[in-house]
Amino acid sequence: MGPKLLLYVDTVSPMAYEAYYILRNDPVFKSVEITYIPVFLGGLMKACGNTPPLNIKNKDKWIDKERIRWAKAFQVPMSEQKPPGFPPLTLLIMRALCAVAVLGGQDALIKCLDELYPAYWVHGKATHEKEGLMACLSKALGEEMARKAMEMAPKEGKELLGKNTDQAFAEGAFGLPWFVAENSKGERDVVWGWTIWRSW
Repeated sequence: MGPKLLLYVDTVSPMAYEAYYILRNDPVFKSVEITYIPVFLGGLMKACGNTPPLNIKNKDKWIDKERIRWAKAFQVPMSEQKPPGFPPLTLLIMRALCAVAVLGGQDALIKCLDELYPAYWVHGKATHEKEGLMACLSKALGEEMARKAMEMAPKEGKELLGKNTDQAFAEGAFGLPWFVAENSKGERDVVWGWTIWRSW
């Protein structure tokens, strides 16, 4: 058995996007079995009493500089300007992504994340609005499957998103990116943020 990584994601988080992009593109992770799990970051932070970075004086400016710094360091495509109206409510996106995972598993989920992340963080598109979300899902999956995912989002997607977010909380998560790592010996650990690159 080779090494495994699980990454919890929400498209609202620039750091989760950077982590996702690196896992998808850095050759060091090519031999790693990676699983992506959609969660609702707002719900996770509420569950553990965490305060959004933008609501913390000084941290709001620091976090914006930090996302740009890391994007440049790891060559992650990202606009230096924050997307309009940041941060958006991503509940519909994450429910739809959970529905996608039910319909098509990891392959379909990855196709959608590959569309949604750059649409938002590079091009500043309103992916949290139904029309923008549907456009990204249709491009990734085709219109029929995208429509089915949107239909499933309020029920099956909602249920799975709740379970995933509870799972992340049970793993100790309080923000993103949050990893669950398992080496080839089966030894398991959880990692928050960029410490994954120093410990991998």
